[in-house]
Amino acid sequence: MLDRAKLAVIHITVKELGLSDREYRDTLEKVTGVRSSRDLDQAGFRKLMRYFARSKDYRLRADGMTFRQRLYIRHLVDDLGWDPAHFGNFLRKYYHTDSIEKMSKREAGKLIESLKHIITRKLERN
Repeated sequence: MLDRAKLAVIHITVKELGLSDREYRDTLEKVTGVRSSRDLDQAGFRKLMRYFARSKDYRLRADGMTFRQRLYIRHLVDDLGWDPAHFGNFLRKYYHTDSIEKMSKREAGKLIESLKHIITRKLERN
């Protein structure tokens, strides 16, 4: 059984993707063999998240960033230890936007490289 944090990640992801309950449960069953996230184990959780991350259908706009890019950006921001305000200021200063959802796939790629570079520099200093 999954802990509450992972269940929350699943439900936040489903909400962000705009899936109906039926679409979500059908996808869950197709990918993991269960119809409720409460029945998932760790392997099922990873399969489901991998499925969401790899699917090209999950974009806010046709030219928008992929779901995988969005997850990776969040992971990098967490690694940096930035709070939402700090990250928002970074986006406004260097990318002239206040939200990653407005970014294209190409812009998201540049943002990912920028964040990776910042992490590398931070590690080199320590």
